[in-house]
Amino acid sequence: MCLRSLRLIVALFILCAPYVAFLTVLPTAIHAQTSVEELDYDEWNRIASRAEGVLEDRRASNVALEELRAEVVSWRGQFAQAQTTNQTRISTVRDQIAALGPLPEDGSAEVQEIADRRIELDAQLARLEAPRRKADEAFSRANGIISEIDAIVRERQAESLSELGPSPINPANWPAAFRSLTQTGSAILAEVVSAWNSTTQKTELRKNLPATMFYLAIAIVLLGRGRYWMERLTLRVQQREKQSVSGLQGFVISLGQVLVPVIGLFALVEALFSTKLFGFRGQIVLQGLPFIGIAFFGAKWLSMRLFPKYDGRAGLLNLETESRRKLRLFSAILGILVGLSVLLARMAGFEYYSPATHAVLAFPLLAITGLLLFRGGLILMRSPVVRGSASGDAVPLDLRGRIARAMGQAMIAIGVVGPLLAAIGYFVAANSFVFPAVNSLALIGLLLVLHGVIRDLYAFLSGAGDEGAKDALIPVLISFAFMVCSTPVFALIWGARTTDLTELWTRFGEGISLGDARISPSDFLTFAIVFAIGFALTRLLQGVLRSTVLPKTKMEPGARTAVVSGVGYVGIFLASVIAISAAGIDLSSLAIVAGALSVGIGFGLQNIVSNFVSGIILLIERPISEGDWIEVGGQMGYVRDISVRSTRIETFDRTDVIVPNADLVSGTVTNFTRGNLIGRAIVPVGVAYGTDTRKVVAVLQEIAEAHPLVALNPPPSVHFIGFGADSMDFQIRAILRDVNFSLSVKTEMNHEIARRFSEEGIEIPFAQRDVWLRNPEVLQPKPATRNRKGPSS
Repeated sequence: MCLRSLRLIVALFILCAPYVAFLTVLPTAIHAQTSVEELDYDEWNRIASRAEGVLEDRRASNVALEELRAEVVSWRGQFAQAQTTNQTRISTVRDQIAALGPLPEDGSAEVQEIADRRIELDAQLARLEAPRRKADEAFSRANGIISEIDAIVRERQAESLSELGPSPINPANWPAAFRSLTQTGSAILAEVVSAWNSTTQKTELRKNLPATMFYLAIAIVLLGRGRYWMERLTLRVQQREKQSVSGLQGFVISLGQVLVPVIGLFALVEALFSTKLFGFRGQIVLQGLPFIGIAFFGAKWLSMRLFPKYDGRAGLLNLETESRRKLRLFSAILGILVGLSVLLARMAGFEYYSPATHAVLAFPLLAITGLLLFRGGLILMRSPVVRGSASGDAVPLDLRGRIARAMGQAMIAIGVVGPLLAAIGYFVAANSFVFPAVNSLALIGLLLVLHGVIRDLYAFLSGAGDEGAKDALIPVLISFAFMVCSTPVFALIWGARTTDLTELWTRFGEGISLGDARISPSDFLTFAIVFAIGFALTRLLQGVLRSTVLPKTKMEPGARTAVVSGVGYVGIFLASVIAISAAGIDLSSLAIVAGALSVGIGFGLQNIVSNFVSGIILLIERPISEGDWIEVGGQMGYVRDISVRSTRIETFDRTDVIVPNADLVSGTVTNFTRGNLIGRAIVPVGVAYGTDTRKVVAVLQEIAEAHPLVALNPPPSVHFIGFGADSMDFQIRAILRDVNFSLSVKTEMNHEIARRFSEEGIEIPFAQRDVWLRNPEVLQPKPATRNRKGPSS
């Protein structure tokens, strides 16, 4: 364990050293830059006035607004840097003013020398703060302009989604759409024919012919057989016995199913480009081919990981072979449709297609996408993890089943609603959530695949094995971190602008205010790293003490536990203090709030604090130890564990009783085995009246001395206690070498007493009672009454 902790500390140090150095140099660099460079506020005021005029006019296009926003963002970054100007010097002057003390409150005059010095420092502070105040004002103005631009752009996006356009199923829009598509195709062909007939182009083609043939040969090989080769190699690796290793190797090799054919597609595009036969429109098509290939081969790879081709690997949803085949086919087609939709949008922008033409040409892609989503959703809804079992029996769904059912329902809804909206005329709205839904499904599938890879990697590095990795927490946390990091990608898929995300990151980078203190993400990250290093060092020291140092001392196990626990608490406290200091977090302004909160916590947690302090007292004074036989509060048993809050006692019924430590410190505790195991056993015996008492004493004395666990120094004793109602009472009082066996000793003595008394003719009496009845005649039965009527005549 110590070695693992040492490795963790070294790794943390290696990872954090560049970051700490960066944090150390960055403030100095920013200060040097802002102190040397002077901002041109006149230029800024001109740009800001122009931006405010554009916003009032509200006629600028979204592209113009985005360009204006980028310019304002650049200025805002400079103002943010200027806000740290003279920061160190301002802090020093403020400390100097505070050192002069407060102004006299009784109206009396201050010492002239101190008053002059205070006036001088106030003037110096105002002069130092002037650049910062000017930067603060400009920063606020820039923030306002950026917020207004974002509001206008978002408003226009919302209006476009609710705008009713031409219907693609209206036959009146079809001729113009087909005519535009034909013209585009004819223009591409005309560009190729014109280049072919050009002497200059033919010369260029002959010059580049070797390179063209080379690229074409690579494309034919990689596109024709590359993906098949990588698929067979992946299958061969995954058939190995150790699942985690084969899973990792299979994942890495399976990436070649995307990379190899995409490289071939790039080679094909390069071969076509080298011919110099394509014009602007042809180049748009050629530039779109790699994207279509990435979408197609990426979809096929992802579908192979989620819906395996071979029966030995049923995948996440335990689907049948035919269902998996359909989903793989649907995924590949969806990849092509997504690529074609992007290519069509670029071509429509270049050719300036009308909204009706674009809607008519894109509607088949959108309708086929909706159909595939609908059918895929039905397959997911029929999967065993959603139905509960292969037979369809109704059983509660687990998390995987609920997610699969939600995804299936969403796919069915989008597959129906999307084409309907487009058919009505809301093409922008339909196009804005049908294809983003496909991309979101692909990203969710990628996250599921990455979770499996992370689990296999953890099983390989930790040696926990495949089953241990499935129940481990670390892979789940890493997967959750990936899911959180994918949130911006989901936002971009669903129409968020990159500027929106950068603006959120800027706001996040400014930190949060707690009183007069501002905590930024860099401060928090510094705190987390320093605290993690301190925590790791504390655990390392605890491990060394527990396994190496303390076992060589004469301390009791309980005292060792107390030392290790104390070192842990002190180490965590010091790590927290050092981390706060390293992060530069000033919490002095929160002293009053922290004090009030401490009082409230003190009243609410006084019992917990009392038990905590009592636990420390128990660990230090050691009135009880683990393994002691104690009785407290009517509970008797062995002490199994002493923590800082409570103590666990195992009773003789093998049940655990949790006793608060305050009860052990303030209450009455009987410890039967503290210091040693010697204890006394008392065995009561009763004999009948008339028995020779001296004989009874002699027999009992022999029985007590003959038992192997009874100590002979001091010797056991037999006492004639008194005359009872039914017997003469005796007691055997013996000191046992191990009081833990007192019950078994009493049992064996009673057996021996019964045997010896039977041999010696000594009677063990039992209670007898005589019952006297004052009127016994009441208990006698009454005579039967005779029937006075005679027999009937």
